[in-house]
Amino acid sequence: MRQFTTGDLNRQVGDVTDAASREPVVLTKHRKPRFVLMSYDHYERLRTGGDTRKVHRAAEMPAEHTDLFEAEIDRLARGEGYGDEP
Repeated sequence: MRQFTTGDLNRQVGDVTDAASREPVVLTKHRKPRFVLMSYDHYERLRTGGDTRKVHRAAEMPAEHTDLFEAEIDRLARGEGYGDEP
């Protein structure tokens, strides 16, 4: 999680809010964490429990995830996917 000072927020509001649109950021004052700034969507997911992501052990992964995972491992083994490509 990125950190900014409250002074940074005053001087660089665009940079701070851009960072907060991607992930929550900590705002510090006198070198101590004081606030967390995050997008409204992220806040709503936290507030309502609407984050549908799930965690699985590799051995218990759903079949569709296993297929995607194996395909990506094969692609990396062929030397693909290491550059700036999406």
